[in-house]
Amino acid sequence: HLDELPLTPSPMTPPPGPILTASEMRAAEEAVMTTGVSVDELMERAGAAVAEAVWRYGGGQPILILCGPGNNGGDGYVAARHLKARGAQVRVAAIREPRTPAAIKARAAWDGPIEALAEAEPAPLLVDCLFGTGLKRDLEHGVAAPLGQLARFANFRIAVDLPSGVGTDDGAWMGTESVQEGFDLTLALGALKPAHVLQPSASSCGIVRCLDIGVPVESKAHVLSPTLPPLAPYPHQHKYDRAVAIVQGEMPGAAQLAAEAAARIGGYVALATDTQIPNRMASLVQRPLEDLFSDGRFETLVIGPGLGRSSEALQLVERFLASDLNLVLDADALWHLADIGLDALNNRCGAAILTPHAAEFDRLFGASTGSKVDRTREAAVATNALVLHKGADTIVANPDGQVFVPPPAPSWLASAGTGDVLAGLAGALLSKSQVYGHRNAANLAALIHRAAAIEAGAGLIAEDLITALPKVLS
Repeated sequence: HLDELPLTPSPMTPPPGPILTASEMRAAEEAVMTTGVSVDELMERAGAAVAEAVWRYGGGQPILILCGPGNNGGDGYVAARHLKARGAQVRVAAIREPRTPAAIKARAAWDGPIEALAEAEPAPLLVDCLFGTGLKRDLEHGVAAPLGQLARFANFRIAVDLPSGVGTDDGAWMGTESVQEGFDLTLALGALKPAHVLQPSASSCGIVRCLDIGVPVESKAHVLSPTLPPLAPYPHQHKYDRAVAIVQGEMPGAAQLAAEAAARIGGYVALATDTQIPNRMASLVQRPLEDLFSDGRFETLVIGPGLGRSSEALQLVERFLASDLNLVLDADALWHLADIGLDALNNRCGAAILTPHAAEFDRLFGASTGSKVDRTREAAVATNALVLHKGADTIVANPDGQVFVPPPAPSWLASAGTGDVLAGLAGALLSKSQVYGHRNAANLAALIHRAAAIEAGAGLIAEDLITALPKVLS
């Protein structure tokens, strides 16, 4: 059944759905147990679901299941029992004897031999049930070394819940390079975890599949579906219902990239500049900056791409922050915002989208080793803005605390000017009378940006994204 695992641009795309931290997942399980479901029953469900997935995706290869001392290891013992009952060639290796009551019972129900992890011989199909969710300290060398060795010699590697050695909530590698070998498939139990979508751990998970273990989950963080909704305007709309201006600064090419991208979404798009230069697209008009304050048809402005860091640029950002315009603040505008102060965002009437990459985010909000999900949420709440925290693991957060994770984009999107294109898309989607509202503008921009990168293919330059947009949107 390997054909059921779709080939998608690396890194692999996790399925749409809620994302729960380690503590949130424990709380969800505890809530189920208050209804009369025991830990043993939850472990039986998880192990049976893992066995089904291993049976389906394993291709009939001999299996080695690695069991840790906790409940993740207990899931492994249950899976081994179910696989053996189906006639699979399955072996079990363990670090040590289980220590939780449920895992002890699961171990007792397994009637096969148990090998020591350090002495286990490789198998074509490796299933990692050593630690999974909730690991709080670095993997010991005596665990990491044999895990890495067994992973290197396996044809197919499956991690249960998470590859052992990654931090559940922040996606960090926990003092070991064994997980950097990468797994082919990760079976998330009950819900996705932050480590499935955050780097560097996401690149170690391979394809992620979520297994239903009968635990209802609710979360304010979700992975977005890669499917784009229809973006056509309502029939009664006209171009000024979606008017957006892009401020042209010291590097006019950056603003023009943003404007051309915005124009592909539709509506009236203008380059705001007091220095007229030839356009690359005849459909783009140029308007004096002062028009943006007097022409009521403009309600949305993109500022930052190629703006520059002069005192005049700083004053311009301050002036627009004091206006009621909807703003997309990118690049140099974010640099100036750090000097102006985040309080300038809090009492605005217009909506705002911030599009920082990692260095810009740290300049605005301070460096931290915390989870990118939590940091982005806190930034959105603190600034009353939508924050599109760019990177290999882009995170979008709304002021109400909702967090959305777009599917990962291909690595070739890391190219000069592609961020300018993203800013232009966000501005066009934020413009007034859009069908999907302000809160969805950043999500849709990230999804369209990703889809255009896939359509354009490897070796793209920023202009290729714009060329790919019509096909993506249609």
